[in-house]
Amino acid sequence: MDAHAFLVALSIVLGVAAVTTVIFQKLRQPVVLGYILAGFIIGPNVPIPLVADRQIVQTLSELGVILLMFSLGLEFSLSKLAKLGPGASLLAILQSSLMIWLGFVTGQLFGWTTLESLFCGAIIAISSTTIIAKAFEEQGVRGSLRDLVVGVLIVEDLIAILLMTTLTAVATGSGLSAVDFAKTTGKLGLFLATLLGVGLLLVPRAVRAVQRLRRPETTLVASIGFCFAVSLLAHTAGYSVALGAFIAGSLIAESGEAKPIEQLVQPVRDVFAAIFFVSVGVLIDPQVLVEHWRAVAVITGVVIVGKIVGVTLGAFLTGSGVRTSIQAGFSLAQIGEFSFIIAGLGLSLGATGAFLYPVAVAVSAITTLTTPWLIKASGPVASFVDRKMPRPLQTFVTLYASWLQSFGAQPRGKGSSLRRLLRLTLLDLTLLIALTVGCVLGMARLTALAEARLGLAPAVAHVSIIAVALAVAAPLVLGVVRLARELGLTLALAALPRTEDEGSVDLAATPRRALIVTLQLAVVLLAGVLFLVVTQPFLGGGYAPALFGVLLVVLGARFWQGATELHGHVRAGAQVVLEALVEQAHRGGVDEPKSAPRHSADLTAVQRLLPGLGEPTPLALEPSSPAVGRSLSQLNLRGVTGASVLAIQRGEEGVLVPTATDVLRAGDVLALTGTHAAIDAARALLAAQRELPSSPLAV
Repeated sequence: MDAHAFLVALSIVLGVAAVTTVIFQKLRQPVVLGYILAGFIIGPNVPIPLVADRQIVQTLSELGVILLMFSLGLEFSLSKLAKLGPGASLLAILQSSLMIWLGFVTGQLFGWTTLESLFCGAIIAISSTTIIAKAFEEQGVRGSLRDLVVGVLIVEDLIAILLMTTLTAVATGSGLSAVDFAKTTGKLGLFLATLLGVGLLLVPRAVRAVQRLRRPETTLVASIGFCFAVSLLAHTAGYSVALGAFIAGSLIAESGEAKPIEQLVQPVRDVFAAIFFVSVGVLIDPQVLVEHWRAVAVITGVVIVGKIVGVTLGAFLTGSGVRTSIQAGFSLAQIGEFSFIIAGLGLSLGATGAFLYPVAVAVSAITTLTTPWLIKASGPVASFVDRKMPRPLQTFVTLYASWLQSFGAQPRGKGSSLRRLLRLTLLDLTLLIALTVGCVLGMARLTALAEARLGLAPAVAHVSIIAVALAVAAPLVLGVVRLARELGLTLALAALPRTEDEGSVDLAATPRRALIVTLQLAVVLLAGVLFLVVTQPFLGGGYAPALFGVLLVVLGARFWQGATELHGHVRAGAQVVLEALVEQAHRGGVDEPKSAPRHSADLTAVQRLLPGLGEPTPLALEPSSPAVGRSLSQLNLRGVTGASVLAIQRGEEGVLVPTATDVLRAGDVLALTGTHAAIDAARALLAAQRELPSSPLAV
């Protein structure tokens, strides 16, 4: 690389980026958009005499990806990631599978080849860690939303590695057997286990030793040196440099010295991160947008809508509240660096036409532009959705997360039963997929065999084979649905156990039924999407999606019935809660802060009596609370915090399951329910010494 050309490129990139970022700051717009505009200006596709060498810019942008992922890793210790593991993994698998299927179907609608459609699905399956990390930093996103999104992104990076391996095998004609896939997955697992095992033994001790020198320069050089060394190791092993950088940051975070190191790395990271976003702008080609505008527009819409719906639904089913789920969906609605890599892989293997790479770049650039605005809009949209949901659904979403939370607090005695049910579900699903693919691939041979052996006409033989295949498949489909229900029942019993007293009424039966149907729906949804992803390239048409849709409608109707019954159950339970609060009021002291422990004792007894109500928690409103004089609709308590008001005790009066128009008064005792985090957020909101927003849409 010529030193003069390098200096020219760096000067042009940083000079133009400096101007655009100042302008966008003045306009109160995300600076990421300014960086992308700078890249467009210095790119080869506009008649402006400021062209930077694309190869040099791309090389520098890789450093930005590495440093951004390293900084992200510093915020997430391995223990923190382990807590997010199961939920984030299921969400990432569901979202990625759905997007692969949507991308394949979109490619087929445009008349692309099967391989091009497969690559299209893989391109739009993986969201951009770099773009989200920068947008979250700019908008100050923290807490459970950031934790959930980062967990999903890390799992998606691993999925991207497996996708590239699978697509390479398919595109080269060698195929990918179950054994080869298991080997690929095993190698990845072994690499991660070895790196983490050795790293945990050596890295935290070494970092603490360097920190004891009290030389910021030495700490910075050592940290960045380790980051690039692990990134190089990951690249040499055939994996992503971004994955290596994230692991390096997580290992350093285990030392307890992440904060000072993050502050030291930040200026260097910001410079190269800016170059990364400039490199995205360089790739924007207006001619491609004009030539393939239909494909770009449709795929952009599929990415935004598909990811919002898929992530929101998956996040909610895995235990996140409505607000967090919707915000996660809006945050992940883009594609980025991995999309370029997968598109380039298809081009290099000759599996796709030359058009797909620039289309992927254009979609990435557009969704990069929309991401900051989508993240900013996610809060108001979540508030709007929460307000417009039917009452039974509002009741259900409040309690669902608290049920899953109580499941996590139960002893893990049912682990062997769950593993057995999961193995059986996977076995039935695998057999169903194998039967479907085998029947499609062997249809011609089976038809000829039926004609020769049974003397059937070709059309009759063809229909007969399909009928036999459906007859064999039906028990497998029913088996998946039945096992999904058994999985739901096992999990529901852990969250809402049956009453052990013989002859006593099972007061948790109604909420347990709602939970069972929801968990069954979640398992069937995941299994169905995986089935569609694998079989759609062989089946074609809309028969399998239509059958899957009918099954979801049936389960959805059962879910709605359960949610309606649950709403009635909660109203009855709220009456019991209210009676407990009024009884306490008769004994005196309801308005005094010191009486809160007595309220807690009463509601603990209610929780034992009615376990489906979560953990009802009383909260007395002080005269100084900003909630006094405001209605529940103005507070938008459930939409903002996830906690719901079961009942309000006011002196010796009460408001049963209050409506949105009920106005709060000083001294009111609110019976709140929800997860621990939701209750804490509600307590902080109601006690905050600040002006609350007058409209839910302003939250």
